Amino acid sequence: MRVLLCVALLLLALWVPRTLAVETPPPIEPFLMTGKFAEGEAAMLARLKETPEDDQARFSLGVTQLMSGVERLTQSLYRYGLRHNSLTSVLPFLRLPIPENPKPQVIRYEDTRQILQTFLNDLATVRTTLAPIKDPKIKLPLKLSLIRLDLNGDGKVEPTESLWRIFATINRLRVTEQQAKGFTITFDAADAIWLQGYTNLLGAIGEFALAHDGQEFFNALAHVVFTKPETPYPFLVAGRPEPSQFSFGGIEAVDIVAFVHLLHFPIAEPARMATALQHLQTTTALSRQSWKLITAETDNDREWLPNPKQKGVIPGARITQAMIDSWLAFLDQADGLMAGKTLVPFWRSREIRGVNLRKAFLEPRTTDVVLWLQGTAAAPYLEVGKMTDRQAWTQLAQTFRGQFFSFAAWFN
Repeated sequence: MRVLLCVALLLLALWVPRTLAVETPPPIEPFLMTGKFAEGEAAMLARLKETPEDDQARFSLGVTQLMSGVERLTQSLYRYGLRHNSLTSVLPFLRLPIPENPKPQVIRYEDTRQILQTFLNDLATVRTTLAPIKDPKIKLPLKLSLIRLDLNGDGKVEPTESLWRIFATINRLRVTEQQAKGFTITFDAADAIWLQGYTNLLGAIGEFALAHDGQEFFNALAHVVFTKPETPYPFLVAGRPEPSQFSFGGIEAVDIVAFVHLLHFPIAEPARMATALQHLQTTTALSRQSWKLITAETDNDREWLPNPKQKGVIPGARITQAMIDSWLAFLDQADGLMAGKTLVPFWRSREIRGVNLRKAFLEPRTTDVVLWLQGTAAAPYLEVGKMTDRQAWTQLAQTFRGQFFSFAAWFN
């Protein structure tokens, strides 16, 4: 009898940990895996109505709203026949893995602005949802590779239409679909703040774009981005030649020349530049809050952004204390520039003045990229004052081994 009792206790001891190790998926998971975002949003709103303090439901709602916004964006770009080439592969909102549309609709310049404005509205909704989260112990485990989006709006959610593929493409992460398969990231309080920061960063990019008048640029080069643009130059679409020996990355050499020539954008809505600056300042503030929580973490639960003592889920991505210190130093430098307390050293010789970046946002003029590089466009913003710390920027580059911008997209 005693032997049987001992065996029973041993089996129980072996069984209990396994039972406890089985993780109950969050209520939002089935909606995300099937791409039923509207139903998921309704379910989380109902849950919050019953229990307003449920921050996991609030985090889940924010994630679902973000998925809806991204899906709306991809479907709009698919509807108008987004083309994939060396230009669209480098633009933030256009390097999405959207399938080719055999029957695209005609797109006008006003349509492009509306697409971007709709996405900005969706990002604002996400920020509003996430802002009230207060629970420092919040956990939201998500299988990113299993989250699906209907990229082309055909009502079907295919295995290839995964969130991970979209995120990896946008952020140029070298993680294969096979490596991502089964990834579960346990998002926590720091990640909720990180996501707010990311929506602000994207908001800054969008507001900056909409602050400018891109009609002339669209008229001359929309055929490079979309399949059927409506412009004063229909011959650019109807007479599009096959790629020739003078094409690069799917773009004709003459269009590349036109692209450089037309990097000249008049200000259309100057108030948006101030909004873009506010977004950037909010991004750095949220980044500080996020990293304060990350560095204080003592667990090791499938971390999206790990501290030096934790293990992250992205293969080969290791964060050191030196990286964190350099990132926080970068935030200090960025804040000084955006506040106008420090200046950007002018790149022309024999000039002791620097560029007041804040003034460039708050008193915007036509943005001419070539003239900014040449220096004359910076003339209205030159002042005598304290320069940003060049040594800090040098140290930043050395710490991140020349991959600062890749890490910045992740660190936020």
